[in-house]
Order: sequence, then structure tokens, then C-alpha cells
Amino acid sequence: MTQREAALAGKVTEVMAQAAQKEGLAPEVIRQGLAQGTLVVPANPGHRNLSPLAIGRGVRVKINANIGTSPHDVNLEKEEAKLAAALRYGADAVMDLSTGGPLNDLRTTLLAKCPAPFGTVPIYQVMTEAKSLEEVKGDWFLDMVEHHAKQGVDFVTVHCGVTRKALPLLKKRVTGVVSRGGAFLTAWMRRHRQENPLYAQYDRLLQIARDHDVTLSLGDGLRPGCLADATDKAQLHELKILGELTKRAWAKGVQVMVEGPGHLPLKAIRKNVRLQQKYCAHAPFYVLGPLVTDVASGYDHIAGAIGGALAATEGASFLCYVTPAEHLKLPEVEDVIDGVVASRIAAHAADIANGIPGAADWDLSMSKARRALDWQTQIRLSINPDKAQRYRELSLAQEDQCTMCGKFCAMKVFDDKFEG
Repeated sequence: MTQREAALAGKVTEVMAQAAQKEGLAPEVIRQGLAQGTLVVPANPGHRNLSPLAIGRGVRVKINANIGTSPHDVNLEKEEAKLAAALRYGADAVMDLSTGGPLNDLRTTLLAKCPAPFGTVPIYQVMTEAKSLEEVKGDWFLDMVEHHAKQGVDFVTVHCGVTRKALPLLKKRVTGVVSRGGAFLTAWMRRHRQENPLYAQYDRLLQIARDHDVTLSLGDGLRPGCLADATDKAQLHELKILGELTKRAWAKGVQVMVEGPGHLPLKAIRKNVRLQQKYCAHAPFYVLGPLVTDVASGYDHIAGAIGGALAATEGASFLCYVTPAEHLKLPEVEDVIDGVVASRIAAHAADIANGIPGAADWDLSMSKARRALDWQTQIRLSINPDKAQRYRELSLAQEDQCTMCGKFCAMKVFDDKFEG
């Protein structure tokens, strides 16, 4: 029985109870969200050390950190360090997007060390291991999903909405298809002149997901890769299909979340969230950024955090982090940290705006510590205490001052403690 099936049957599972405890909510709230489809709790029974959490409406906005190798950079120790950094700095979930090296060994090693929900994109392994596009059979895509599910992965990105009907809609795009999975599928469909197997064999995919209680993250293989392509016909065509597939998954007892763009102008974010809610019946919305400008190379974590904060305030519930290395190179450990922190700021800002119970209490505690010039408490409450501590140590001011204001500290002047 999947978590969704249990919820529909009125049963509160231990997984639901654990997720509820993290949110400070009654387990019944999580059960109802699962039954309605507005929440997911990715929890493959094969993930032995998992600490479950809920993603969706009425709970804290969650963030995901992508790690993984490339054909040009294969280093298991580095990926383990990225995983540790992502978890230490507050990532709620982690995805392994490896495309280089011994993928099975990489995945199982990282999964065993990850107590957070763990996701993959199975098509990447098909891409990596295939000798040519011609040899890839349609069944291979489904077989690989099953392989990952058996290894204990909690959620998988599957680009089921990339169909042959969408191909003509891509001709006028500036950046074409920027999703690796989406691009591979479009190339496969053109070469084999067949429908996307993940769409054509969706019933089999649902059975695999149900057998292992793997949450499907319906991928946005046709997401816009630049502002000029945002909310175009191809993107909306895919979104409508994902809405249909969401309801089919719910009918089979399978948990679903829906992935979204991508690159979006600020003014288009609200519309995109509303369209996803309309077509996908308020299934949890998982967004990459969205990035609000195309020119922030080296600072895309900031562009993504700006878009993520607005998207989450409008109703998105899961933010995929963006690192400073986006569009440039494979992230290093420091890039992972910067990406996680930026996304956490966005998520927390949205939690405050959305009135999530307790969210603003953190900020109030920080404000009181600043008022009291309590530096250690300020550091402890910082979203990145390590960086706050380093900055404080660089200050040469007295214990009750910093080098910004020194004796002209507004708090001290206000308290009439100014000393000439």
C-alpha cells in the first residue's frame, strides 16, 4: 500500500506522523493533503535511513539540491562532500544527476548516506550507457525507472509530457530544448519516429511507481531556457498533458508533483503558478528557480532566489536550487553551499509571506538579539552561521560593536550610551 493509498483509506502511517512532527502539524493534516493530492511525502520503503518530510500546500516551502558527476568530472569523494554540505546547510531533499563514472555505485553510496528524500533522473543513465541513439529501445526508459526504484530512490523525474505533437511547437524557440532529458527524448522520437515511451507506456510507469511507492516528479522537458521562450505554446502544451497525467497517477494511488520553469520574467511568475494550479489541480509545484534574468552568469543563485521567493509566495512548494556555477560548469562544494543558502532564504521569505506558523518567530528572535547586541545569538540564528562567524571574527571592533558603525551604533545611541 502506498502512502497515498493509505491516506485515501483513512490510515495515518508512521511516515505521515514523522512528516507531521517536522511541521508541527497533526498527522491528520498530512493524511488529508496526501488524499487530496496537494501534498507528497516521498518515501520509498527501500530507503532505509530516510527521515520523511512533506512537500506541498500548507507546509514549509522545501528546497532541493542537485549534485552529481559529469563525463568531465568524476569524483565520488567530491560528491559525498557536496551531499554533506547540502544537508548541513539545510537542503530538504537531494537529487543525484550523475552522468559520468560508475552510476550505480555513485547512486547507492550517496543514497546510503542521505537521510533526506533522494531523487534521480533515470533517463540520464540511459543516455550515459547507450552507445548510440539508434540502439535505445523504448522499454529501456521504463526499465531504468524500475532499476532506480528498486535501489530505494524516493522520487524520480520523468519527462512524460514531451510528446511528438509538441515537436513542431519548438521551431521558433531561441534556446530550443534545454532539459537534458527532454532533449534526449525529442532526439529519440525524431530518430525512431515513435511516441515518447514514458507517455505511451504511462500505465506501466504508474505500476512501477506504485509497486515501490516512488513519487513521480513529472518533468518539464520543454521548460523555457530563456526569457524569450517563457510561457510559449510548447511549454503550455506539456503542462496540460502533465495535468492529465497527474490525475491518472492519483487514480492509481501514486504520489505526484509537477515540475516547472525555468527562465521566467518576474511578471510571468504568478501566471505560470496559476496555470499549473489550474491544469494540475494543485499538485505540488516544483520549480527550477525560476531565473528572472538570463544575464546573471556567476550569480544565477541570486536570480533563482528572486524568482523562487515570488513563485513560492504564489503557491509553488518545492524550489530546486540554482548555484553560481549554473550555465558555466559543474558545481563545487562552495557552489552547493551558496545555492542552498540562497534557496533557503527564498523559501523562508515565502513562508513568512504565506503565514506558515512559526516562520516569523525566527526573525523576531534575531531582531531581539540585534537589539541586545548579542553577537553569539545573532550568529547562531543566522541562516549560515559559519559565514556569520567568519565575518564577526574579521571585525576588529570591541565586543559590543562591529566595524560598520563602531561607537556610532544606532542601538547604543538610541539607548543613550553614546561615548565621545
